[in-house]
Amino acid sequence: MNLANLSLTDLKNGWHSTETGFACNYCQATWPQASSPQQRQEHLELVHGGNQAQLLHLKSRYNTLTPKQQDLLTAFASGIKDQELADQLQVAAATIRHQKFTFREKAKQAKLYLATYESVFAHPDSSDQLIEPPAQATMLDDRWLITEDEIAQTLQHYFNFDQEPIRLKRWPQKQKTIIIVLTRIITEIPIEQPLTEPEINSFLKPVYFDYVTVRRYLVDYGFLQRSADGREYRRPNDNRKD
Repeated sequence: MNLANLSLTDLKNGWHSTETGFACNYCQATWPQASSPQQRQEHLELVHGGNQAQLLHLKSRYNTLTPKQQDLLTAFASGIKDQELADQLQVAAATIRHQKFTFREKAKQAKLYLATYESVFAHPDSSDQLIEPPAQATMLDDRWLITEDEIAQTLQHYFNFDQEPIRLKRWPQKQKTIIIVLTRIITEIPIEQPLTEPEINSFLKPVYFDYVTVRRYLVDYGFLQRSADGREYRRPNDNRKD
């Protein structure tokens, strides 16, 4: 899920609009324009356990809810009475009411921040739009402050686009430039397809002779996922348009 491309309404619905209709926020399911909200809702319930559950347990660096908070919100959503929940958790009912108050206060803070942000950046210069880091990225700092214009200029400088597949002329030295180069190399890897190391190498070898370095950086920066035993690689689907 790429939060940069989804509105608050999209997140609450569990689906978003496309040029031809609608698409699920969590998988590749699509629906035509004439489809009903009920059809989409049924898909979310049957395939994903409901949109609310997906939002509560979303694996994203932006989901800051602790497991305890996730459990509490799940309980609140069920309509359980404060006293009954307090009895189950063996705490005072006042503790449950205080937790609800805390959630409401955080929601107010988030609402004010969102309104302020949208007011400030209502008409951003398209050339200053920053790219969205991969959902799995962990080393988030100013290296990721990359505009679309920076990408276009850097890729023209470092790649030979006259060949198929593309060829990287040389490996950059600066970390920010490496990230930009990786944003293009990763598009050579199929999305959501389990691949062995030799299979990953077969995609990277034509791009650059030191494919081992490329592979390592793709993993380090979150463009590729690698299993714990190192035998399987996967390019996650973050809904970014290549």
